[in-house]
Amino acid sequence: MKQRLLNNGRLPPALEARLAETYALHTLAKEPDPKAFLAAHGAEFTALLTSGTVGADAALIEALPNLRVISNFGVGLDKIDVAFAQSRGIAVGYTPDVLNDCVADIAFGLLLDVARGMSAADRFVRRGDWLETAFPLARKVSGARLGLVGMGRIGRAIAQRSSGFEMDVRYHSRRPVAEVSWRHEPSLVELARWADFLVVITAGGPGTRHLINAEVLDALGPDGFLINVARGTVVDEAALVRALVERRIAGAGLDVFENEPQVPAELMPLDNVVLLPHIASGTRETRQAMADRVYDNLQFFFAEGRPVSAAPPA
Repeated sequence: MKQRLLNNGRLPPALEARLAETYALHTLAKEPDPKAFLAAHGAEFTALLTSGTVGADAALIEALPNLRVISNFGVGLDKIDVAFAQSRGIAVGYTPDVLNDCVADIAFGLLLDVARGMSAADRFVRRGDWLETAFPLARKVSGARLGLVGMGRIGRAIAQRSSGFEMDVRYHSRRPVAEVSWRHEPSLVELARWADFLVVITAGGPGTRHLINAEVLDALGPDGFLINVARGTVVDEAALVRALVERRIAGAGLDVFENEPQVPAELMPLDNVVLLPHIASGTRETRQAMADRVYDNLQFFFAEGRPVSAAPPA
């Protein structure tokens, strides 16, 4: 008899089709009254599928009394109540490592774009402005100071890429990372004050909410750029909007926002901001690898009792 899987995420159609061949898959979003469906059928499901943008709160987990495993399509766990799941003995699988390169690539793409004004220059040409005047001078990237907020797998991949630009790298995290050679900066404000480019690549969740606040942005200053490829909640978006509108920082490259897909209207006319629709992992190769890991996490759990990639203790 097939294990019953409940899908509460936004999954690629090919992954849904593959899962449906192996398991009894049901998508909660197709139910006209999800709460009533869970009350009647929640006990039938042993596995829950979700994604980083949707997650699984304690109420959903409680509605599935026989749940044994959650498999998340994504590396972000801030929308999953991991602590509650683990307290009930429920394993949580996710997709680390397979998206490191693509997220690091986007971080550097945003950095280069906002520093050199590439998107703004493209609009400049398309508007016909080049016929009338020259495009403003931009900021050199090579040899600049790069501050990383977070030094996990993706942070290391970003730092490694910076060597090709001969950048000086420092990072901030709760404690120094033993196996890296880059300098640890205990104070986030001091890191921002030192950096030309401050790249945010730390985990989301309550512990890092609005970690990048007005004080940090003021320390970054009118010549500094902010890049966020972490979670929108890590940055105080209202403070960031004010800093950008008032030109108290030089610019920003943003792949994530506090209330996606809503983006502050004040950012739309600004040429010193590059706005992306949360596409850091959005390549065919990486999304396929993520889908494979979601499937493998379930297969390995039901065979061995644990996912291939299990979330750390909350």
